[in-house]
Parts: sequence; structure tokens; C-alpha cells
Amino acid sequence: QVQLVESGGGLVQAGGSLRLSCAASERIFSSYGMGWFRQAPGKEREFVAAISRIVGSTYYGDSVKGRFTISRDNAKNMMYLQINSLKPDDTAVYYCGADRSYSGRNPDYWGQGTQVTVST
Repeated sequence: QVQLVESGGGLVQAGGSLRLSCAASERIFSSYGMGWFRQAPGKEREFVAAISRIVGSTYYGDSVKGRFTISRDNAKNMMYLQINSLKPDDTAVYYCGADRSYSGRNPDYWGQGTQVTVST
């Protein structure tokens, strides 16, 4: 069982930046693809970014390309999401997920989420 804990969310003004972190309990973290997803009120959960196991290939949702950067540190069992040029539409609960397959886009395990609120 993989346990995931997100942190780093908060209230930020439009145009600002945040760095989200995801700490994983699993000692073989490097074997999982990892991903970030978000869910805004009244909307379905949306894919944000993913990073594959082994080679660390990255994938991004269209709405965040060029503004968000996903990374991972396998030695620390950590994943990160650098968010720049925040927009009010980025307001959501952000979840990290661990995927037993390669890509990180279809998680088997989820964290509890961290709230990001962007003010105008």
C-alpha cells in the first residue's frame, strides 16, 4: 500500500507561484509512475501532469503546458509540481497519484489533496 501526502497549497494572487510537494511512503517509489490531478468545485477531476517511472518522461494537460513543471526525486520518495503564472482557473484541490504502470496517468493510489486558491 502506497501512502501519499500532499503539501504546499495555499492562497496566492494571480500571477504568483507555488510549489506543491507529494511525499510517498513506499520505499520503491521509483517503480511507480506519478501524477498530479486537480478538481475544482462542481467539476470532474482533471489530469494536470505526470512523470513516468524509470526515465522520468513528463506529460502535461493542455491547460497547464508552459506554466507547470513536474519533477521527482526518487532518493527522497518525493514528487513536486512547480506552478507559475497562476490563474483564478487554477483554483482547485490538487491530488497526487501513484500509478503501478509506466506513465503516472492512471493512479492506483491517491493522496488526500491540497487546496490551491488563486485570487484576482
